[in-house]
Amino acid sequence: MLNPFPELLSYSTLAPFILRVVLGLVFLDLGILKIKRKHLSWPALLGAIEVIGAIMLFVGFYTQIAALAIVITTATELYIEWKDSQVLKGDFVFYLLLLAISLSLLLTGAGAFARDIPL
Repeated sequence: MLNPFPELLSYSTLAPFILRVVLGLVFLDLGILKIKRKHLSWPALLGAIEVIGAIMLFVGFYTQIAALAIVITTATELYIEWKDSQVLKGDFVFYLLLLAISLSLLLTGAGAFARDIPL
């Protein structure tokens, strides 16, 4: 089947860029919310990992490593949400979507406007 908009394929590196920036902003917000809790615990540790990963994603610095860290934290949060939805008080579908986006970035790379050099 023919592609209905073949001229848009020349912008294919912008798709990972958009996903990377939006995922970085979302995880920056989620990580800061977890860190702001009054006590230190595993959510604060996840929050610190999310903030560092979010900054790396936003800048496009070691994107696949940051995406791997985000995949691990998101899979952990997804499992926690599946077992007991009152712990994180999030939405299972929300974490599933974040996991899919971070897996996509892990597999495809940073896209345009990144510090990573594609090989």
